[in-house]
Amino acid sequence: MEWHDQGIILGTRKHGETSVILEAMTSEHGRHMGLVRGGRSRRMQPMLQPGNRVELSWRARLDEHLGTFQVEPIELNAARLLGSSTAIYGIQLVAAHLRLLPERDPHPGLYETLGIVSAHLDDVSIVGALFARFELALLEELGFGLDLSQCALTGSRENLAYVSPKSGRAVTVEAGEPWRDKLLPLPTFLRANVDAQCDQAALRQAFALTGFFLHRHVYEPRGLAEPEARAGFLSALARSMPNDQDTADI
Repeated sequence: MEWHDQGIILGTRKHGETSVILEAMTSEHGRHMGLVRGGRSRRMQPMLQPGNRVELSWRARLDEHLGTFQVEPIELNAARLLGSSTAIYGIQLVAAHLRLLPERDPHPGLYETLGIVSAHLDDVSIVGALFARFELALLEELGFGLDLSQCALTGSRENLAYVSPKSGRAVTVEAGEPWRDKLLPLPTFLRANVDAQCDQAALRQAFALTGFFLHRHVYEPRGLAEPEARAGFLSALARSMPNDQDTADI
C-alpha cells in the first residue's frame, strides 16, 4: 500500500530511541499517523513541528498497518508560530478538535479551512474569526451543522440575530423577541455570506455559540471534557486584543 499527499502536522510522539510517530491532517486521507524513522534527529526535528505543511509519502504492507512516512517540507510555519501564545494554544486546539473525527476519514473541506487557520494563527486581528468558523465547520463535519442562512420560523434571510439552542437554526430579531432570553446570540460575521466587522463582543458570542453545541453534541455524549487548549486559546486571544475592558471574558 502506498499513497502521496500533502498534510499539516498536528504532533509527534517518541517511538524507540530515534523515531517518532507522526500525526498529520492530510488533504485526501484525513487525520493519519505513521512512523518516521530517524524523526528525532537534529535534521528532522525542525521539519516535524506542529503547524508545518509537508509532503507525505505513506507506505505499509497492509492498509490497516501503522505504516511509515517519508516527509518533505513545503512550508515551515512552526518557528513563526512559537512566538505567539495564541498560535501555540491554537495549534494544540486544532489537533484536539481533529481527534474528534475518525482516523483516516477524509475531510478535504475541513483540511482547506485548517490551512487558512494555520496560516494566520499568529495574526490576532483575524485568527479569532477564522477559528470560530473552523469550529462551525467541525460541527458540520461531525454531523451537527448549524443552519445560519435563514430564520427557522419565518424563512427570512434578513435581520438574523439568534440561534435556537434546540434546533441549531437561526432566528430573526422580530421572531425571536418573545424568547430572546432563551436563545443564543448570533454574531453578524458568522452568518452565511456576510462580511462584517468582528469585534471582541462578537467573538465572545461566537465562541459561546460553538462551545454550546460542541458540549451538547460532542463532549457530553462522549463523556469528554472540553480541551484545556480551548480555554488557553481564548485566554491568549483575549490578552492579545487591545482596547477592551472585557477581553478577559472572551
